[in-house]
Amino acid sequence: MKARSAPDWQAYCEHRFVRDLAAGTLPEPAFQHYLKQDYLFLVQFARAWGLAVYKSRDLSEIRQGLDSLKAIVDVEIGLHVNYCASWGIDEAALAKLTASRATLAYTRYVLDAGMSGDLLDLHVALAPCIIGYGEIAGWILRQPFTKHEGNPYADWIAMYAGDEYQGLVASELEWLNRRLAGVDEQRMDQLSTVFGDATRLEADFWQMGLDLA
Repeated sequence: MKARSAPDWQAYCEHRFVRDLAAGTLPEPAFQHYLKQDYLFLVQFARAWGLAVYKSRDLSEIRQGLDSLKAIVDVEIGLHVNYCASWGIDEAALAKLTASRATLAYTRYVLDAGMSGDLLDLHVALAPCIIGYGEIAGWILRQPFTKHEGNPYADWIAMYAGDEYQGLVASELEWLNRRLAGVDEQRMDQLSTVFGDATRLEADFWQMGLDLA
């Protein structure tokens, strides 16, 4: 799927937002806007994992979806709220946010993919986010222009480059590859379309930060 969407995948993973973040030159208002919208995305992400529980066909898949849902609700959202506070964005401000068009487009697309399709459709729609952030963090660490000392975004980079998140990426890759190995060409075409659409919507999410839209 990545090979079929190679230009879009590269545009997403090497977006100017990502490059500026790596170099430490990303304007702080752009990052703060991204953080606010990412909070709203996480809320919808939790709903997507709730949908994954519903779409599951056996107990192991139910447990996987439930574990992911609990991780977001009980841990990740709290961590994100605390991280936002370190950037001068308090929880009261987050509660009053309005979703941008890019946030609405991506989150609604993911939920629609899951509602209209099966559990695999939902995972594929989420893959650019889950897997992409892991690849982006690794890509950032390999770039000669990345600023490692004194970069205001060093904590963000470290979080996604860290063992905990990379382990999550590896687990999702294993789940996806195991199930994709059994689909026929027509189904792969359908899933590749979902993957490509979601990848472009992720790139739009970066652009939203730059545009303050």
